[in-house]
Amino acid sequence: MPDLSRNPVETLARFGYGARGVVYGLVGALALLAAIGSGGQTGGSRSALQTLVSQPFGKVWLVLIAVGLFGFCAWRVLEALTDADNRGSDMKGWAIRGAHLISGVIYAGLALFALNLALGRGSGGGGDDQAARDWTAWLMSQPLGQWLVGLVGLAIAGTGLAFMVKAWRGRVADRLSLPADKRDWFVTIGRMGFVARGVVFLMIGGFLVLAALHASSSEVRGLGGALEALQGQPYGWVLLALTAIGLFAFGLFGLIQARYRHIDAPDLDDAKAAVARVGR
Repeated sequence: MPDLSRNPVETLARFGYGARGVVYGLVGALALLAAIGSGGQTGGSRSALQTLVSQPFGKVWLVLIAVGLFGFCAWRVLEALTDADNRGSDMKGWAIRGAHLISGVIYAGLALFALNLALGRGSGGGGDDQAARDWTAWLMSQPLGQWLVGLVGLAIAGTGLAFMVKAWRGRVADRLSLPADKRDWFVTIGRMGFVARGVVFLMIGGFLVLAALHASSSEVRGLGGALEALQGQPYGWVLLALTAIGLFAFGLFGLIQARYRHIDAPDLDDAKAAVARVGR
């Protein structure tokens, strides 16, 4: 069992992986219910969090998830700045660290959304699709905006393909210290999760490329929109159900990461120094 008292950054990181897992688990569970016609919804992360408001202790859960997501944001940012995961300084290493930095910003926004919900401040700012369309419209209004949107779409689609390749190769546990008697089960869960996550990233990236080609932010869809698009295909309920099961598996894998991931976290002084260097 990791000693969480040794390093507060490690504590934040593990709590963050768990919170991200809970969010993905909610998205997957709700999408699976929608696929089999038992209620549920094909919404994204924000829609899933909104379902907690009316549940018993829902606002308490939202606060805990918000704190966890802020922790995940802090870990992603510090990992990118300090190279705590030893990604290196070659092109691939910088690409991964840059993606983690962007991920940290995205999860900070989701954490704020969850906190606003818990505090009763309206709906927290709209759904996933609308948020994606808003930032796409802003980016498209910049010089060379269409090209930038297209490049972002290609990058997201490429990330989706990388997730699927990672699952195919079975390398989802490279940074985990798993018990031998549970390793096969945990790796299978992780592979299912990365395949599903790869599918939705590939679709989200494709929608962004279409938006760039047509110069229309209305083409953009987030996680919820991608799930809805799957549901609209022939045998869509099967496609949605399989993807939902995979997303739920990724949620479970997040809890596994929270427990077993190797986290070589910098201490607070090193973290502050890294942030200060960037500030200069």
